[in-house]
Amino acid sequence: MSHLRPALLTDHYELTMVSAALRDGTADRRCTFEVFSRRLPTGRRYGVVAGTGRLIDMVREFRFAPEEVEFLLRTGVVDEPAARWLTDYRFTGDIDGYAEGELFFPGSPILTISGGFAECVVLETLVLSVLNHDCAVAAAAARMVTAARGRALIEMGSRRAHEEAAVAAARAAYLAGFRFTSNLAAGQRYGIPTAGTAAHAFTLLHDDERTAFASQVATLGRDTTLLVDTYDISQGIRTAIEVAGPQLRAVRIDSGDLAVIAQQSRELLDSLGATETKIIVSGDLDEYAIAALAAEPVDMYGAGTAVVTGSGAPTASLVYKLVEVDGRPVVKRSENKGTIGGRKVAVRRHKPTGTATEEVVVSQGVPDRQANDRLLQHSYVVDGEPVDLPGIEQSREHLRQCLISIPWEGLKLSAGDPAIPVTVVPAG
Repeated sequence: MSHLRPALLTDHYELTMVSAALRDGTADRRCTFEVFSRRLPTGRRYGVVAGTGRLIDMVREFRFAPEEVEFLLRTGVVDEPAARWLTDYRFTGDIDGYAEGELFFPGSPILTISGGFAECVVLETLVLSVLNHDCAVAAAAARMVTAARGRALIEMGSRRAHEEAAVAAARAAYLAGFRFTSNLAAGQRYGIPTAGTAAHAFTLLHDDERTAFASQVATLGRDTTLLVDTYDISQGIRTAIEVAGPQLRAVRIDSGDLAVIAQQSRELLDSLGATETKIIVSGDLDEYAIAALAAEPVDMYGAGTAVVTGSGAPTASLVYKLVEVDGRPVVKRSENKGTIGGRKVAVRRHKPTGTATEEVVVSQGVPDRQANDRLLQHSYVVDGEPVDLPGIEQSREHLRQCLISIPWEGLKLSAGDPAIPVTVVPAG
């Protein structure tokens, strides 16, 4: 749960719309907003839903404190009627959506927010800021997990992100299949396993590498990881084994040609009798670098900058659009930014073998259900109250199963069409 108060994580124009809608009597008209993406980032074949659990917690906390209302009134953002409305604000509508860990594609209605216009429109920026960030990180992390082919990954990008974004990124990466994070706040808030030992600064602090290694082993035991590339990697490995013995858990390499160095390091460790000592590599790794190391004797990858920034796609390009007013579909007709009116219901079609073949989205209706269809939306909030939110472990397993279900071409790192097509059936 974020430590930031969420109410003012809002754009100015949302509150001016509230003021106008209250004044003209449209603030309480029953509306439906949907969150979707018109396209996937270049080179991506699927998106990953992430951040919904965080978002629902923030919607629950979405209240305007007296000092916040006073600020908005004093600065002219809202008028007196709107200020009174904000003082009593709480979301009383419904939120439905795809499960965390679900895959999405262009046109997938991943979140649906229903309620009075005013109570829904003030959530737009919060919804998009949470989901655009977390979905982007989760998609990048999922690609890294696929590239790692079962080898473990640790998320270690906190220092490359805003302090709160770092915690959210750690959660999204773990949901996507990373095994550990270096971020302790993520460990406390979400129960994510944390890991880490020492940086180069610890080695440089001591008069020589041997003294640094001896100190670390004396404190943490042999079940630790020694960073061996501060000076000379080969000598660092020899010193590590001399100090810790062949029972040393792991060595970490953070620089150089990792493919060549991993091979040489494995051979050296084996020659020293440290056949069970693992090799961990880090240093600006993304999914492509991880895939390039698939044939090398690497046991774990540490990813930082690439994962917390979405590996070149820092946003999922999600939008929040009004699609229904008082049960009537409404349509935006702007060139290249049009919408399909009406509340959507989505199913994922599968072969009997379990392979996904298509996503069918129906506006103002229900898809004709076929054998092996899976309904994609479920309730998150009913009448303002959260219901049956899945835990992160459940969401993590859900994503794993989803990635198994898509055609193998959909897991490629090369550019191509979305893993499965989406068919949108407009309201009749």
